[in-house]
Amino acid sequence: MSLGHACVDIYQGAVAALVPFLVSERAYGYAAASGVVLAASLLSSVVQPLFGALTDRWAMPWLLPVSTLVGGAGVALSGVAGSYAATLAVVAVSGIGVAAYHPESARVARLASRGSHTAMSWFSLGGNIGFAAAPLAVAAVIATGGLRASPLLAVPAVAGAALCAAALRALRAPGAAAGPARASRGGAGRDDWPSFLRLSGAIMCRSIVFVGLSAFISLYVRERAGGGELAGTAALFVLYAGGAVGTVAGGALAARHGRVPVVQRSYALTVLAVAGVVLVPGPALYLCVALASAGLYVPFSLHVTLGQDYLPRRVGTASGVTLGLTVSVGGLAGPLIGALADATTLQTALSPLIAFPALGCLLLRPLREPALPEAITQHLHPADAPEPA
Repeated sequence: MSLGHACVDIYQGAVAALVPFLVSERAYGYAAASGVVLAASLLSSVVQPLFGALTDRWAMPWLLPVSTLVGGAGVALSGVAGSYAATLAVVAVSGIGVAAYHPESARVARLASRGSHTAMSWFSLGGNIGFAAAPLAVAAVIATGGLRASPLLAVPAVAGAALCAAALRALRAPGAAAGPARASRGGAGRDDWPSFLRLSGAIMCRSIVFVGLSAFISLYVRERAGGGELAGTAALFVLYAGGAVGTVAGGALAARHGRVPVVQRSYALTVLAVAGVVLVPGPALYLCVALASAGLYVPFSLHVTLGQDYLPRRVGTASGVTLGLTVSVGGLAGPLIGALADATTLQTALSPLIAFPALGCLLLRPLREPALPEAITQHLHPADAPEPA
């Protein structure tokens, strides 16, 4: 499941990694380039909770390989699409594929993890590795063959679909025998909507920061630190690769200190780190990018399990919102940042990102640790739940 997650999330990271090449080959402005990122996230942000609601009613494991192929096909066609509108369309199709994948994969991964924070962090790690690999894969393909070589980017999708199918066979298609996913329909505890909405608001703040940095950090580092396209690709790799370490650390820290304190402190670190990205010049900028990556990624898998535990009756919906709507909504801010950068400077346009993790800290302050996840795991799939001692 983790390896399949990596193959899917390559296509989330690939869209931002394509931006510098779209700017150089097609002469897109900042606003036009950020519109491509928006296209990948806009439909995804709306559709993903809908897929989550569906998985609350029916287990749909077949979505995993199918959605992986759809996500890859959209990005693979983005470089050969003949017009700006066609590029937006195929990237949007990729976003729908990614949206369809995440709620069901989170349900299946939670079943396999038996409620373990550490195990879920390894599942999330796969996605973060995919993000980290995206700029390298895009650079290897596009820098060598230009945008016309983008069909080669379909290779991870084929591999990911095969991995998903193998994982589902190993899990004996979890949930298929049970029909509707009754875990979302009562008997699994009380839904805590106020806490879930606060958590969702904080994730939206995190999303705006992450998408803003993802879309523009390559161009920003090239302007601020020099070094050309290689320097920009290195900065984007640091932003994504730091997440691989942060995600695993998040699961381990949560097991020791609790999820809510770890999430709260991560947002506080992000405030300082993003301020450093905006204000610190020279090579030290890379250190600030790494710290920002840690602050943004340590709580990543914890968002998912907290959301599921705040809404134990609607696990699919919680997964769709925490992995989809709240994460993808950051793409809506992309064109605003791009328009501001066109009108002023990129540094000025990135400065407001400092305020969003601070707002997230305020939203997270009243949160308390929800119920233990073992009961939720048992209710997700009673037939596979461990027998009582």
